[in-house]
Amino acid sequence: MAKRDYYEVLGVAKNADEAELKRAYRTLARQYHPDVNPNNPEAVEKFKEVNEAYQVLIDPQKRQAYDQFGHAGLNGQGFNYQDFQGFGGFGDLFGDILSDFFGGSSRKGGPRRGADLRYDLDLTFEEAVFGCEKILTIPKSAVCTTCQGSGAAPGTGRKTCPVCRGKGTISLAQGFFSIQRTCHQCQGEGEIIDKPCPTCRGVGRQKETSKVEVKIPPGVETGSKLKLTGEGEPGERGGPPGNLYIVLRVGKHDLFERVGDDIVCERNISFPMAALGGEVDVPTLKGSVKIKIPPGTQTGKVFRLRGYGVKSLQGGEGDQLVRVFVRTPTNLTERQRELLQQLAKEEPDPASVGNGSKSVWDKVKEALGG
Repeated sequence: MAKRDYYEVLGVAKNADEAELKRAYRTLARQYHPDVNPNNPEAVEKFKEVNEAYQVLIDPQKRQAYDQFGHAGLNGQGFNYQDFQGFGGFGDLFGDILSDFFGGSSRKGGPRRGADLRYDLDLTFEEAVFGCEKILTIPKSAVCTTCQGSGAAPGTGRKTCPVCRGKGTISLAQGFFSIQRTCHQCQGEGEIIDKPCPTCRGVGRQKETSKVEVKIPPGVETGSKLKLTGEGEPGERGGPPGNLYIVLRVGKHDLFERVGDDIVCERNISFPMAALGGEVDVPTLKGSVKIKIPPGTQTGKVFRLRGYGVKSLQGGEGDQLVRVFVRTPTNLTERQRELLQQLAKEEPDPASVGNGSKSVWDKVKEALGG
């Protein structure tokens, strides 16, 4: 007997994601589990068929092979009933069934909140500093346009579950006790669908993309999160939608580095500028500005530009820190060499201590009896 299509077995579309596969598996595994269907060999075979389909489709490599070549593409690596662990192992499924038996479940027919979504957004350095607006394309589920979310084929509808008579639970008498558990036929819904919608296969939702406009405030950093209420997956049966969480990643800049709310950059200055002083242009995120270099500036000196940093999310604004480095001249002309030699003759030894007294080297030689 030829095997059925795995997507058909689980009742999902070929583009079903992991969450949809797990949801379909749980529903069918509960329905056909041997503990729920004692002495029912047909249910046992259905249970094995559901497990086989799930184990293949939940594995990315097996699913790719199956999508390309069908059952022949699995090459013996499909389903092993003895080794099967299913969704989190049978433990999850048994736990659900036990909780059903001992009153841990309730009818599922009420409103359900939609799932939250996450979107990772890349920003440039400038976009993070000054803020910006983005229009994002978000893939998510939407109410099926064919069945309007009912899950039933057009012209049909849901009907009262014949097993639980619409209650969503069934009672089992065990000795002196009467125990209620979720109805295995309708999974607690109280209703069943005779003819599932051909578009959504009875789920009531379908995949689509939506455009969302996002305002990024000034001062965000890598790891900052924005919450858009109600922009997640739609709810079920009138339940509220989930939220969309946007996680930001900020790129690096060629000239600037951010340290808290301050911006740090480096600026080379010439040897004469460091010695004599003057003015130099410094790049900032707000344009070029001039800073004064006092005479005798040493390499590594830091200058602060007030208010040229990042606008803080908590209020206020950082500064820009400019670290200068004195550039040693190379490839001197003859004239430059002469001038520097003349300067060297007149410049005191940097190792001299205090007011022109003997150099450190002279003191060392005297100490050694030189």
